[in-house]
Amino acid sequence: MISQTAEYALRAAVHLARHQDRPVTGHAISDATAVPPTYLLKILAQLTRGGVVRSQRGPNGGYALARPALAVSAYDVVAAVDSIPDLNRCPLGLSAHSGRLCPLHSRLREAAHLMHDALRRTSLHDLRGSEESSPDACRFPAVPDPLARPRSADSRKKEER
Repeated sequence: MISQTAEYALRAAVHLARHQDRPVTGHAISDATAVPPTYLLKILAQLTRGGVVRSQRGPNGGYALARPALAVSAYDVVAAVDSIPDLNRCPLGLSAHSGRLCPLHSRLREAAHLMHDALRRTSLHDLRGSEESSPDACRFPAVPDPLARPRSADSRKKEER
């Protein structure tokens, strides 16, 4: 339903919502959320441009939510990093569907509106939960970095030795 980028953005934003008392480094966010570090920095830049996150330089720097977690919706986060489509014409391009949605795309549009509403009604405060409630509350499975360079066969052989 949402892109991998939007999922990663939500992971990062929820982590920041759990640590509203101080800025968090990109490295710490990456470690806690299993979002690849190079990809995370691009996502954090998008969230900053979208007004969801603010960055702070210096020895006590890092990233923090730009507003209280209660005032940031999941929709705000997703919309900052990804376009949220709204079907207004049938993408099949059939002349019989000209000017209106076919039955399938009409139902998909309804589903998209329900998703938009759910994202708008859900704040980061709602999602943050309590880290104490579960020791792995914010541990996510690791995934490969889509921006990392592929390793050559020679470098993999050296690592195996």
